[in-house]
Amino acid sequence: MKNYCSRIIDRLRVLKEVRNPADLFLFLRMFLFALAVPFLLRLKLSTLQSLLEPAKPSPEPEPLTVRRISTSVDRVIRFAQPLFRSICLTRGTILYYFLRRAGLNVSLCFGIGNIKGNFIGHCWVVRDGAPFLEAVDPRSYYKVMYSIPQSAPASVALN
Repeated sequence: MKNYCSRIIDRLRVLKEVRNPADLFLFLRMFLFALAVPFLLRLKLSTLQSLLEPAKPSPEPEPLTVRRISTSVDRVIRFAQPLFRSICLTRGTILYYFLRRAGLNVSLCFGIGNIKGNFIGHCWVVRDGAPFLEAVDPRSYYKVMYSIPQSAPASVALN
């Protein structure tokens, strides 16, 4: 019972961080999008790319807009984490979708790595050729297998 109550309290703390109606609206849009991510990722990658890409390009966003999107994504993940089987796929897809619509030129990378004898996948956002909004650089652990927008074919060999 205590564990259940602490999870509810943690979620209420996340909601309390949302300070104004615009941030609440962004949080709700991201939360609903996050619920759709597991279904989106069952589509062919080319179909997924066409759904994630904005219809028309936007001008480069202000740094404050990028920070607002990043903060809101982190809140959504903290709020609904038990709902998601793969945090990186959900986080990366939400970040990519909302950052692209805000006008930031980013890519969504899907990689695989051989970690302690197990093949493990990871998803992350890239800006200007480097991982963006990642605590640890995933490139030393994972080889990019596919990216959106699709880049040149990646080598499949793993270390």
